[in-house]
Amino acid sequence: MPTNKNMSNYRRTRTTGGTYFFTVVAGERRKILTAPESRQALRNVINAVKHQYPFTVEAWVLLPEHLHCIWTLPEGDRDYPRRWGLIKAGFSKQMRNALHHNARLTASKLKHRETSIWQRRFWE
Repeated sequence: MPTNKNMSNYRRTRTTGGTYFFTVVAGERRKILTAPESRQALRNVINAVKHQYPFTVEAWVLLPEHLHCIWTLPEGDRDYPRRWGLIKAGFSKQMRNALHHNARLTASKLKHRETSIWQRRFWE
């Protein structure tokens, strides 16, 4: 695949039943993810999403401003974007009161109904 600095042309691999490595970053690289209430909220949301859309967590590293993880999806399934969307939305909803007191929402984030908790993208 040719190198392209424009992330809007970024191509994602979508292999059914595949194993994927992800990096997900907190908005503005705020150090919010390792606080006890954040860890618990993230754990709760991941378990709820896994119940609805199963996947196996092979490894997980949680750092203050980002996380890395390796997932394996079931055979015939390649919909990791849905899972990430649900995880990010669920975490944002649970942590809204705790984390939004100093949030800076841009016009673009408001237009797309996004929060300031996460960066828009994730990388695999």
